[in-house]
Amino acid sequence: MNDATSDTATTSGTTASAPAARPERESLTQILGGRRGAIDASVPPLAFVVGWLATERSVSWGAIVAIGIAVVLGGYRVLRGDKARAVVVSLAAVVIAALIALHTGRAEDFFLLQLLSNAASALLFTASVVVRWPLLGVIVGLLLGQKTRWRRDPALLRAYSWASWVWVLQYLLRVVVYGLLWSAGQVVALGVARTVLSWPLVAATVAVSGWVLYKTLPADHPGLRPARGERPRA
Repeated sequence: MNDATSDTATTSGTTASAPAARPERESLTQILGGRRGAIDASVPPLAFVVGWLATERSVSWGAIVAIGIAVVLGGYRVLRGDKARAVVVSLAAVVIAALIALHTGRAEDFFLLQLLSNAASALLFTASVVVRWPLLGVIVGLLLGQKTRWRRDPALLRAYSWASWVWVLQYLLRVVVYGLLWSAGQVVALGVARTVLSWPLVAATVAVSGWVLYKTLPADHPGLRPARGERPRA
């Protein structure tokens, strides 16, 4: 055997015996993001409370301040290159919340939309797991351009289902806190809760649900990319 053949055999043997590299897994935090949006969403409610307090508890002025701040934030985001649709949705939510408070004349009703939307989200996430279409999987699948292909991977379907329960708990926590404070008419406390339960809670939810997701997946699974060809059970 000449030297070239020997070197080739040695190289081939080394390659064959080397352990396969573990597939790199994508971070759920990187995919979902949302920090900037969650922070921006907590600013108008705080502005409402500040305007309400500064004008001797005037709901009208609180609404004007909240909408004004939302418009400024929206304009800034558009100039920074954010999607106009997302900005419009955020601004519309603030306007609707303000209109509700103006209609009832109760400052705490500015937070009623958040209370109801979180209750609806909790129900939707729960129902999605029950019917085996976990919303966390739907959202991540769309963001990754997978559409619904992830459902053909039983491991991913199971992992998304377990991780979706973390999101259900997030929404239920908000419903309980907002509901108690709203029923007690605690406007300032609602503003504080709206801030604490926005970005900090979202960040914790994404981190915990990501941990649950990967803890549920098999060790050799590539992560958020479908790896199995089997169809999920009905």
